[in-house]
Amino acid sequence: MSDKNKWMIFGANGYTGRLIAKEARRQGLAPILAGRNATAIDGLARELSLTSSAFDLSDRAAARTALADVAVVANCAGPFSATSQRMIEACLATRTHYVDITGEIAVFVDAQRQHDAAREAGIVLCPGVGFDVIPTDCVAACLKEALPDATHLALGFAGGGAISPGTAKTSIEGLKLGGRVRTAGNIVEVPLAYRARMIDFGAGERLAVTFPWGDVATAFFSTGIPNIEVYIASSPAALLRLRRLNRIRRLLAVAPLQAVAKRIAGRVNTGPSSERYASGTTYVWGEARNGNWSKRVARLTTSNGYRLTVDGVLLAVPALLAGAPTGGYYTPSQLMGPRCVETLPGSSTIEIS
Repeated sequence: MSDKNKWMIFGANGYTGRLIAKEARRQGLAPILAGRNATAIDGLARELSLTSSAFDLSDRAAARTALADVAVVANCAGPFSATSQRMIEACLATRTHYVDITGEIAVFVDAQRQHDAAREAGIVLCPGVGFDVIPTDCVAACLKEALPDATHLALGFAGGGAISPGTAKTSIEGLKLGGRVRTAGNIVEVPLAYRARMIDFGAGERLAVTFPWGDVATAFFSTGIPNIEVYIASSPAALLRLRRLNRIRRLLAVAPLQAVAKRIAGRVNTGPSSERYASGTTYVWGEARNGNWSKRVARLTTSNGYRLTVDGVLLAVPALLAGAPTGGYYTPSQLMGPRCVETLPGSSTIEIS
């Protein structure tokens, strides 16, 4: 891995990448801003007085050249199913640490499979250093500490608010895959909104439904708990809409229909308002139980998910620049500690009862 302190934001011209770049600059950091769109990247770099680099990940030689003297890359270009494998391949070749802000289950699984290759290359692979999945991963790790023989883990959150164009497009892509839970150690496909339950996230009980969040993969890597479900707060109407989508979601696998849905989603979703970004609160919850039905419950509040993602990346990257652990795949709680979320602005302590 390079001994230089250069780091890169790939996808810096996207909604979240731009937020990270601006906050990094405000903090006096100097990332290289990178992406496919040279015009957009160069314009943002001029605006922030930063260096730019334009390349396409499909060009392996160009990607390796761009990363040759980069110590850490933060991949912010989604859908990550289209970018993570190619970027990780380039990172393995150039010995560059890799982090991203994905929440896509398949991306976590694929990255974990590269553990041995990353260890041999001496680099860290740590996808999910944003709201997906720092808070829930930390809650999972703390619950495992509180109940070491836990066999079942449920995680959830409420208060996410408006989403960005990129998140909306990724969600459209994921709909065709249906839901996911982990059962007896295996990731299993289930219908959308497979289960519903009432959860007290910390501000009174709310309806919540199962959701294919990244912790279906990562919480298992962090804790070894074999049965995992993730819930998101929902209204009764949203629950019904999700269940109706099960009848037609396979149609979204048809490329033209998915392209149209993504264009619409990109236009109508613009991300949280500046007020919501600055002051919004998200409630995170977790429940672990063992074979004797002993139970532990954890609660945490955090800032708005996009704000937490910005802060999460700017926690992970300097940590890797300062001194990375042994190479390999890591979840956020493994890399930065099970209570690292508590150090982020707007986060409470994780309370376990």
